[in-house]
Amino acid sequence: MKKSATCYFVVFCAITIGYLSKRSTADLDATPRITVTYNELSDSKWFSNKVKNYSTLLLEDENGILYVGARGAIFSLNSSDISLRPRKTIHWEVNADETKACQDKGRNNQTECFNHIRLLQRFNETHLYVCGTYAFSPLCCYIDVKTFLLPTTFDDGKEKCPYDPVIGYTGLIIDGGLYTASRYGFHSVPDIRRNIVPHTLKTEASPLHWLMDAEFVTSTIIRESLTTAIGDDDKIYYFFNENIMEETSEFLDKTKVARVARVCKSDTGGKKILQRKWTSFLKARLFCSSPYYETLKSAYTLNVGNWEETIFYAAFMFQWGNMKISTVCRYSLPDIQKVFEGPYMEYQDSSRKWTKYNGEVPKPRPGSCITNELRSGGYNSSQDLPNNVLDFVKLHPLVSEVVKPIGDQQLLSKKNVVYTRIAVDRVSALDNEQYDVLFLGTDNGWIHKAVVINNKVHIIEEIQVFKTPEAVENLVVSKKQNSLYIGAQSGVLQIPLGGCNQYTSCYDCILARNPYCGWDGGACRETLTSQDRVQMTQDMQNGNRGCVNHTDQAPPIKKMRTVLKGFDVLLQCDLRSNLAKPQWFVNGSDPLDSNDAHLKEGIDGLLIIDALLEHSGEYSCYAEEGGLRAIVTSYNLSVLLELPKEKIYSEPTPIVQLPTAVPQADSKLEFVYISVITILGGLCLVLTIVLVSVSCQQKRKGKYSTTRVNAVELQTVSSNFKDKSEETNNYSDGCLQIIPGEAPTSPPSKLNPPPPPPPPPLPSEFTNGISTLPNMLRKMNGNSYMLLRQNDEASSPLYNSFTEELSKILEKRKHTQLVEKLDESSV
Repeated sequence: MKKSATCYFVVFCAITIGYLSKRSTADLDATPRITVTYNELSDSKWFSNKVKNYSTLLLEDENGILYVGARGAIFSLNSSDISLRPRKTIHWEVNADETKACQDKGRNNQTECFNHIRLLQRFNETHLYVCGTYAFSPLCCYIDVKTFLLPTTFDDGKEKCPYDPVIGYTGLIIDGGLYTASRYGFHSVPDIRRNIVPHTLKTEASPLHWLMDAEFVTSTIIRESLTTAIGDDDKIYYFFNENIMEETSEFLDKTKVARVARVCKSDTGGKKILQRKWTSFLKARLFCSSPYYETLKSAYTLNVGNWEETIFYAAFMFQWGNMKISTVCRYSLPDIQKVFEGPYMEYQDSSRKWTKYNGEVPKPRPGSCITNELRSGGYNSSQDLPNNVLDFVKLHPLVSEVVKPIGDQQLLSKKNVVYTRIAVDRVSALDNEQYDVLFLGTDNGWIHKAVVINNKVHIIEEIQVFKTPEAVENLVVSKKQNSLYIGAQSGVLQIPLGGCNQYTSCYDCILARNPYCGWDGGACRETLTSQDRVQMTQDMQNGNRGCVNHTDQAPPIKKMRTVLKGFDVLLQCDLRSNLAKPQWFVNGSDPLDSNDAHLKEGIDGLLIIDALLEHSGEYSCYAEEGGLRAIVTSYNLSVLLELPKEKIYSEPTPIVQLPTAVPQADSKLEFVYISVITILGGLCLVLTIVLVSVSCQQKRKGKYSTTRVNAVELQTVSSNFKDKSEETNNYSDGCLQIIPGEAPTSPPSKLNPPPPPPPPPLPSEFTNGISTLPNMLRKMNGNSYMLLRQNDEASSPLYNSFTEELSKILEKRKHTQLVEKLDESSV
C-alpha cells in the first residue's frame, strides 16, 4: 500500500512539474508595480449598514442603480456614488419562530439562522426576483422596483435556493426561466435546475451521478441562436468543481477537478426516458496548469459583442500540502464547443473505471440542441428524440477531451496568494488596441489590477481595499460609472477603474502601462473622459516612450547630511515602484565605487560605514525602470573630523538615537514642562511614603533598610576620541558608556529636585538617518519586504535587511570601542 502511494506521489510530482514548467517562473509570477495601502486609497466610496454579508450585487447601469443583497436586508444604491443618500432599504429578517426552528435543527444561531440573500435578479421591467435562505427554510418573492417594499406573499424557495448560506450557488433568470445550480435540501444533493417556466428540469441522479459532489462557482448565458444560419439554441454554461470521475485510486480519492457543463435553453426533457430531466447536459474537464489538485475559485465571461468571440477568464488554486499557488487562465468559446463535439467517456462495470468510448454514436448526436437540420428530420423538441439517443445521454454525461486554455498556457501564477473573485474589462487604449484588464480579489482584502499584453500579465498595482483582512466575495465592473464595486462581509466599496491621479509624473504615468490613463502634458488623466485623446501620451507595449522632456518633474530638494569621521550614515532612497532599481551617482555623474567596502547599497538606501573624509560629496539616487531613469533624492554629505564649535553642547545627552530636529519650545511650554515634572515628583514622593509605611507593618517579613544608591554617569564613546573621554564636550554616536560612581545619599523624607530638561537635539543635518530605518522597509505584494543587497559578496552572499546589517555593525562596534573592565553593563 505504501509503495503504491509513493509511486502515485512521484508520478503526480513529475506530471505537475512538467505542466508548471512550460513557462518560466519569472514570466508567470508577476510582481505588482506599486502597492497602494488602505490609508492611501483615494476617490473611494463606502457603504455599510447594521447588517453583514454584502455579497450579492446586481448592477443596472442604465438605471444608475446598484442593488445589494445582504443578511436580512436588500438595498438600492446610487451607482454613481454608493455613499450618497437617500437610499432605499428592505428589511427581510427571520421571525422568532423560524429562528427557534432553525436552532432546533442544530444550526448555528450566529451564522446560519438568518436570511442570507443568495439570488437577486431582474425578472421583468417592473419587478426583481429575490431568494433568501431564511433560516434554513428558503423563501423567494417578487419586489416592485418603484415602491421597493417587501411583499406580503412569498414563494417556496426550497427548489430554487440553497439552505446553507455559504454553499456554492449560482442563479440566472433568462426569458422568464430561473436557472440555478447548487446543493439543495438537507442532504445537499448537487443539481442543475430550471424553475418558474412550465417545463421544470433537473439533472439525472441514477444509475450514474451526473454531478459528483459538485460545488458550483458561476454560470452564464451565451446567445448562440443570434446571427447563426443553423438555427441553434441559446446555451447556459456552468462552472464548478467536483470529485474526479476519470481516474480512481486511493491517491486521487475525492480529488476535486474543475468542470464546465452546458445545457440548452429550449430543452424540455424526454418523453418517456429522462422525463423532466435534461437531455442536453454535457460536461468537460477544465484544465489550467495542473491535472490534479487544481480547483476553480472564480470565472468571468467577457462579452465583446459577438458571441463567437466570447472569452472566459478563470482563477484557480493549486494546493498540495503546504504549497499554495493561484493561477489565471483564459478560454475561448469555440475551443469549448469543439470539446463538446468530441468523443465521450463511458463507465466500465468490469473495471469500475471511466474510459474513452470508442463505439458507435447514435444520431442525432446526443447532448445536442435542436437545430434546423433536426427540425427538418421531424425532431422539433427534445421530447421527439429517439430512445436510444436519450439512453446514451443518460450513460455518457462526460466527454473525453479536456478544455485547455488559449495558447495552451496559463497567464499568471502567484505563490501564497488566493484569488477569490475575478472580473474583467476590455479597454481601448490610445494605440487603438484592445486590452483586457483583470481585477483579482484575494482572500485577505486586496485587489490586483493587471493588464494582458501580448499573452503576458503585467500587474499594474495591488490595492488594499479593506483595513481588516477579509475575503473579496464579489466584483462588478461599471464602464458607465468608471467604477469597480467590491462586495464583502463588512460592506461594499466603490473605487475608480483607472486611479490615474496617483501618478504624479510623466514617467510614472507611462511606466504604469495603465490603459485607462495617459499623460496630457501636465497631469496623468483618464483617457476615456479626456476631450483631446490625440494629445495624450501612452505606451502600452513598452511602457517607456513618450516622455521627451523633464519639465514635468521638478528636481528634488537637496538634503544635508553631516557625519563625523568613522561614523555611519544612511542616505535614504524610497522607490515607489516595486519594479524600479536604485542607481547612485556621486558628484553628478560618477557611479559608486563597487570595490569600496564602506558602501552598502540596498533597495531603500545607501549605507556608508565608518565614513572617511573622501566620502564627502553630492549623492544622487535615481530610479531605473524600463530603460527610463528619474531622480528620486539628492544629498550633500559632509564628513568632518570634529563638530563645529557652535554645534557642541556643554551637557551630555542621554539619547541613544539622534532624532530629527524639532522647533524650540517657548517660555510657556517650558513652564508647562516644569509644572508637570514637579507634579509627577510629588506623586512619586507620596507613593514612596505609602510603600515605606506599608512595608514597616510587615513585621513577620522583617524590615527594609535603605542603602546607598550608586549614581550612573552616561558618557558617549567613540573610537576616534578615546583619549578625550574626560572632556566636557562629548560627541554622541549612539553608543553610551555607563561608568559607576558614588552619589551622596539623601533622606527618604526629602524630595530630590526634578532633573533639568534635556538639551535641544542636534539639527537635522547632523542626524545620520539610521534612527528612522525601520520605517524605510518597503512593503511588497502586500505581505513581504525587500531586503538589503550586499556589495561585498565575499563577506555575505545572502541578502540582509538594513536592520540586520546595522545590528551586526553596532554589535561589532560595541565590542571594539567600549572601554575595558566596566563594572556596570554598557548600552
